[in-house]
Amino acid sequence: MNLYKNFFSVGVMTLLSRILGFVRDILIANVLGTSMAANAFFAAFRFPNLFRRLFAEGAFNAALIPLFAGTLEREGEHAARDLAARIISWLVLFLFVLTVVAEIFMPQIMAVFVPGFLVDPVKFEFTVLLARICFPYLALMSVMAAFGGMLNGLGKFLAAAFAPVMLNIVMIAILVFLVFSTYGQVDGAIWLSGGVIIGGVAQVGIVIWALRNMGLLPVLKWPAWDKDVARFWKLALPAVLAGGVTQINIFVGTIIASGATSAISYLYFADRLYQLPLGIIGVAIGVVLLPQLSRHLKGKRFEQAALAQEQSLFLAMMLGLPAAAALFVLSREIVQVLFERGAFDAAATNATAPALGAFALGLPAFVLIKVFQPGFFAREDTVTPTILAAMSVVINIALSLYLFADFSHIGIAIATSVAAWFNAVFLIAILMKRGHFSMGPKVWKTHIFIVVSSLAMAGLLWFGSVFGGHWINLSAMPLMQIFSFSALLLIGMVFYFLLLQLFGVVRLNELKKMLSKSV
Repeated sequence: MNLYKNFFSVGVMTLLSRILGFVRDILIANVLGTSMAANAFFAAFRFPNLFRRLFAEGAFNAALIPLFAGTLEREGEHAARDLAARIISWLVLFLFVLTVVAEIFMPQIMAVFVPGFLVDPVKFEFTVLLARICFPYLALMSVMAAFGGMLNGLGKFLAAAFAPVMLNIVMIAILVFLVFSTYGQVDGAIWLSGGVIIGGVAQVGIVIWALRNMGLLPVLKWPAWDKDVARFWKLALPAVLAGGVTQINIFVGTIIASGATSAISYLYFADRLYQLPLGIIGVAIGVVLLPQLSRHLKGKRFEQAALAQEQSLFLAMMLGLPAAAALFVLSREIVQVLFERGAFDAAATNATAPALGAFALGLPAFVLIKVFQPGFFAREDTVTPTILAAMSVVINIALSLYLFADFSHIGIAIATSVAAWFNAVFLIAILMKRGHFSMGPKVWKTHIFIVVSSLAMAGLLWFGSVFGGHWINLSAMPLMQIFSFSALLLIGMVFYFLLLQLFGVVRLNELKKMLSKSV
């Protein structure tokens, strides 16, 4: 498999999804703003999303893909399909029970999830209603992630990467309808919650279609216990925390932020902005790296496994550091250009931008976690990342509580970034200590040049925002805003890659080779 080519495919699909996600969020900001309905919808939608990333994208894939890849390497496609069928059957049963229990006890659950809403009974009851509508999305996305993990293990990344696009297409269609309708914000939030379920069904349909075309769609049966299933759950249970630590930290932030007016909305919009580069870079690399690393290790191709890890780090830093620098330096301009219209006013921009800046400082760490956790999961070690994740959650909770009194939602963003850096540094240190990862002088030199180039680009962007910022601030002329801001970003990007060319970090002909050779 070609790591760079697969990363490019997943990255492009993720970029498309995130761009449509931004269109969706711009429309949500226009329709709901930071109102009571907006806070209720964001809290309700985030609840199943947390569990989706914990159980589906986190624990389930971290445990399934190494086992699936090992069976695929040793026994072939049909044996791997049968293994996946046995495991996914248990997942479906677990999700059914979880969904029924959650729907029954949703008021009690949301009292823990958003305790600050309890002082406003109308807001709390509305959040419970939306959460009940949205929660089946967890089951749909978990099945989609399981089937998508099979496709990834088989080296077929496109269908699973495209599936999330469908949610945004459905949501955008509903939002466009709401913009031209007479529905208020409360009714609009209910429409959006229904759209979440429709989008989830569409995503499941795409991965089922892809597996059926390959003749590898698992036939689900009543779950039966065996040694493979036991091994899966032994790996999956610790990975619940490790794979979803970022979401757990956001969940903690949501609980604390529920005590301040509109704080959840500010964090939501800031989170969406830094999630764009994280999704394109970190998530895309993690998706491609885990099955590839697993197959190399199961096949005892240790040099190729080490090379895949090294190349993943290079991609992550080459793309992640300049993205973090741009988000930090241009945080206010980014929020203003993308969201400041309709119900999202200048005060909302001023509150959201500092949170984005704080998240940006943690972006390289978020990306590094996605790069180095597969180094443990591929070796069927889910315990070590879990311990580190638990420690980072404790750090996040302590810092969030300490900083919230003085810095409100901005303190929560700072705490999340600090916790991410702790997690990332110790993941790397432990892999290096075990001899599973190393960096020679040439690699260190390359990454130093990347840091220097990113800082230089940040300086250029800051200079451009100070002396050309009046063009971006033309709020009465949104097209001029977008044009000026895009021009500034393009100048920064060109400058950055020219520096990389000058330092000999990467050249155009080398990029072509990367996209054509296998790893």
